[in-house]
Amino acid sequence: MKTNSKRIIVLLTALVLLLSACKANISRNADGSFDVETTIGQQELQEAITAAIADPLVREITVSLQSGYVLVSGVRERLNDPGKTDNLSFRLDLGVSSGQLTASISNAQLDGAPMEQNRVDHWNQTITNRLAILGQKNPNSTLKSVSITPSAVTMTWNVTK
Repeated sequence: MKTNSKRIIVLLTALVLLLSACKANISRNADGSFDVETTIGQQELQEAITAAIADPLVREITVSLQSGYVLVSGVRERLNDPGKTDNLSFRLDLGVSSGQLTASISNAQLDGAPMEQNRVDHWNQTITNRLAILGQKNPNSTLKSVSITPSAVTMTWNVTK
């Protein structure tokens, strides 16, 4: 009896810890599908963008959540002169196209000069992929909406059976 009580307490404690770590709200739709709302906080977003950029010369990336978009800044070491750095900045907009997440970088600048479009295109794709992995919890889901507030990025996914 004593062993069963300990097991129940351990299981309940584990369940409480698991549920407190979840960042998803789930609701059932009339058609039997579910809407799953996932939230990505500023720190998690900053880590995902840093990993997506994956440039050893870029460091100190900072993400600032605004209403409707994200401001990203950092510094980039000069390839031929590691002692000097340039300021990097861009605006990141997130959206939905055909049930998939999209990322669109605009106003990408390196010390006030526009960045190369091929680099921006690559970052758009890698950021999209990283954030979709964070937000999409089920392979049978499509993205319905994404919103950005000063506190978090929220994605709503429709999950079918």
